[in-house]
Amino acid sequence: MAANTRDIRRRIKSVKNTSQITKAMQMVAASKMRKAQMRALSGRPYAEELAKILAALGKAGGSDELHPLLQERKEVKRELVIVISTDKGLCGALNTNLLRELNRFDAAKTTFVAVGRKGAQYLGRLKRDLAAEFELKEAFTFLECKQASKFAIEKFLSGEVDKVTVAYTDFKSTLRQEPTLKVILPVQNFDIDDLHGQKTEVAASSTEYLFEPSAGGVLEHLVPHYVHFAVYQMVLESRASEHSARMVAMKNATDNAKQLIKDLTLEYNKIRQAGITTELLEITTAQMALG
Repeated sequence: MAANTRDIRRRIKSVKNTSQITKAMQMVAASKMRKAQMRALSGRPYAEELAKILAALGKAGGSDELHPLLQERKEVKRELVIVISTDKGLCGALNTNLLRELNRFDAAKTTFVAVGRKGAQYLGRLKRDLAAEFELKEAFTFLECKQASKFAIEKFLSGEVDKVTVAYTDFKSTLRQEPTLKVILPVQNFDIDDLHGQKTEVAASSTEYLFEPSAGGVLEHLVPHYVHFAVYQMVLESRASEHSARMVAMKNATDNAKQLIKDLTLEYNKIRQAGITTELLEITTAQMALG
């Protein structure tokens, strides 16, 4: 009995220590989650307005001569995929679900860019063509994120790739995050889809825009900015998804640890009670034998 109860006490202590760690990680993730969600949600209205202005530019005749980033290639000989993953684990199946989507691409015709260590490690294990890897700190800025989108634009304009797709996790809610693939180059058309699958169109009765010096001149500068901000918004969505998934995963781990402690405590009490009962029977039997 002593050996069994000692082992169970050791396991209970170990699980309690683990529970304290997961609880602390849950609280940290919850704090970061709120900040990340606010950043992601605050960027959505700007992305929608940017799409509306681009739609208005198309209606104003700014597309008479297509911007190089709008020109669709007749044949996609090579594609560039920007993979936005996490730097750390312990966030459930978030990275697994995202990286599974990469199997859709032909390895022989695809070049990858990793934003986040998990994606880079995965692509390295599969020996895929990894052209670049970008690391973003926790409180990253638009200029820091712009490095990845600038790299993609350069590759597209030089003709090294004919299409650029971003693989990221779209934040829906604290309990729901969806792996998403979105083509950012070439920009498909002027009725641009926003980052959440809703069509953004400019109705005939909507506000008319006046462009200076011209619609084409504004388009020249606005299209690259749209691409940069699109990637930035996708990183924000991925970060919000990461912290939400980690908070939920750590909460589940803490709850499981508490349940395991209850089960071990019950088992410990049963063994201890059985041992005490056995000792009492032995004492009673000995007394009866002595008369």
